Amino acid sequence: MTEAEPLLRSVLFVPAANGRALDKSISLTADALIFDLEDSAADEEKDAARERLRAHLLARPQGRALRVVRINPLATRHGTEDLLMARAARVDVVLLPKVESPRQLHEADDALVETDAPERLRLWAMVETPKGVRHAAEIAEARLRHRLGALAIGPNDLVSAADLQLSSGRPELMPWLGPALVAGKAAGVPVLDGVWSDLADIRGFEAECAQARRMGFAGKTLIHPAQIAGANAAFAPSQDEIERARRLVAAFAAPEQAGRGVIRHEGRMVELLHLHAAERLLARAASIEERTDP
Repeated sequence: MTEAEPLLRSVLFVPAANGRALDKSISLTADALIFDLEDSAADEEKDAARERLRAHLLARPQGRALRVVRINPLATRHGTEDLLMARAARVDVVLLPKVESPRQLHEADDALVETDAPERLRLWAMVETPKGVRHAAEIAEARLRHRLGALAIGPNDLVSAADLQLSSGRPELMPWLGPALVAGKAAGVPVLDGVWSDLADIRGFEAECAQARRMGFAGKTLIHPAQIAGANAAFAPSQDEIERARRLVAAFAAPEQAGRGVIRHEGRMVELLHLHAAERLLARAASIEERTDP
């Protein structure tokens, strides 16, 4: 875990057209808040939603959560104005919808450069179409002066576009998730799993979060504040994992193991890659503890 890879366990969509949702978002414990100007705002309310969000962002101090704005496509008038508003409001991330090629990222990056946007301002890319999945590797490799910060899966759009019929455990979606995950891992870009829409099925949500962590997702996008705690727990190391990692690090640090690349530990052979994984887990646990401290 590094400073360039913030915690992204819980990433909540907040409809910018909903004033009550904006107000409530101030007190939430999500790692990131995506203020949405695209899907959640009808065409006739996009201008009003943008101005409402502008006022909200400028009136509220930066909290612990990353502030992300999902804009409309840059090819539209709304998209251009959304980008300029997000830049002026000094958000942390601009999320681009339906990214299907690096060109869309480069266009957004060029626009930010023209407005002297700080380097800390990141771009995230939604991968939610068949073309986006097909070109996921090219999109993830478009590091854009290190501005690309994450890929976010849009499963509902993918299911619709590919005419999928999902069953329990979503095996039908795996061929679509795999390319984006591999692309992100190869490029060192975090990948966010998509939303769980059935708010009444808590067990299903928890099972999908656990599956996503096992697959290597950095976190999950959410549609309701009630899902934040579950996602935060699912994508955090358990106490058992932390204790095992500590024992492994201590074993490698023992004087009798100095300089060894492979050691016997708790009945099995472990090597440096296991040590590095344990160190990453402990660093993540430390980041979570620091975040939750009052």
